[in-house]
Amino acid sequence: MHEMAICQALLDKVEALQRPPDSLVKRVKLSVGPLSGVEAALLAHAYPLAIAGSIAEGSSLEIVHGAVWVRCDSCGAESQASSNQLSCRACGNWRTELVSGDELLLLAVEFECCAETGNV
Repeated sequence: MHEMAICQALLDKVEALQRPPDSLVKRVKLSVGPLSGVEAALLAHAYPLAIAGSIAEGSSLEIVHGAVWVRCDSCGAESQASSNQLSCRACGNWRTELVSGDELLLLAVEFECCAETGNV
């Protein structure tokens, strides 16, 4: 399950972010494209295991499902496409270039600062 490795790499990126002292991660928001090769359900399942004992322990993972967009080589139109049919919606040409849909993007990280009492 490569989703665990993805979660661990994500945690490395989150831990490297500049953040207020003694802050903890409250929420992580990701965009997962349908052609990214990442199974969102497996990613969500692996996340709590990967963050155990880290500054992100107890945080939530919000997954936004991206869309597939293509640019037509013939007419130049950009249109949304399905994962298994990357043809142009404007003219029907199958010669298209992928614009988006294969990405895995870290969109946002929300931190929560600890109060002076040490409570979150």
